[in-house]
Amino acid sequence: MFIDSHAHLEGKRYDADRDEVLARAKQHGIEAYLAIGNGDGPETANCGIQLAEKYDGKPEYPRIWASVGIHPHEANLANEAADSQMLQWARHPRVIAWGEIGLDYFYDHSPREVQKSVFLQQMELAKTAKLPIIIHCRPSDNSENAWDDCLALIAEHWSAGHLTSSGLGGILHCFTGSVEHARRALDMGFMISFAGNITFPKAQLIRDAAQMVPLDRILIETDSPYLAPIPYRGQRNEPAFVREVARQIGELRSSSPEEIGVRTTQNFYNFFGLPIGI
Repeated sequence: MFIDSHAHLEGKRYDADRDEVLARAKQHGIEAYLAIGNGDGPETANCGIQLAEKYDGKPEYPRIWASVGIHPHEANLANEAADSQMLQWARHPRVIAWGEIGLDYFYDHSPREVQKSVFLQQMELAKTAKLPIIIHCRPSDNSENAWDDCLALIAEHWSAGHLTSSGLGGILHCFTGSVEHARRALDMGFMISFAGNITFPKAQLIRDAAQMVPLDRILIETDSPYLAPIPYRGQRNEPAFVREVARQIGELRSSSPEEIGVRTTQNFYNFFGLPIGI
């Protein structure tokens, strides 16, 4: 039993075989996944909802949950009309999170000050919608700048006085920071989600964090189509490969992949307040 807590299956790379990808995931024990609602920008941030609706009630595929939000890459496309539309989409019964949102100083597709401003606005919208947030954070080369800014903004504008039963904390998705960054996030009530890059040879810092984070605060993901884990590195990623993330975490913690799968599945349902298997 596994859940892929973060994947992007709406893109063209899956148009030819999306049904097969999802059926293969179910055959490999992936019972659900969270379809991230960023799309190509605000106008297509309902992409996760569309997938959830398309595959709803089909037991041969994993159950699909969805999020909405503006990725930092498209922060310069944010406007009031987009915010209003996403608040409407956030009412959909399959939407359980707001994101991914945050800061990306590696690509800088949107100016950093714009990213920060939109990040703050997205957190305000998430509070209005009473949804936890999913954080994307990527610093520039050889720097912790985005981590420092991102965690500081979360501490000031999200965590202080805003942890409620209907919108508790959030998730640091595809965690790539240090043990200290993980500790700071844990202190603010966040879950830490690990992706396929935890299997890469040079990812010792990520593995160090995975050993430190309490097991009841860990989620696993693929971030498909990106970051396929070893032994699939270089291929298009897919939810079935989340088992390799569980295997790596299991090796670090002297547990089986199946045990990590069960525990992280329980964490997913507990964090989002969902009945198990529903």
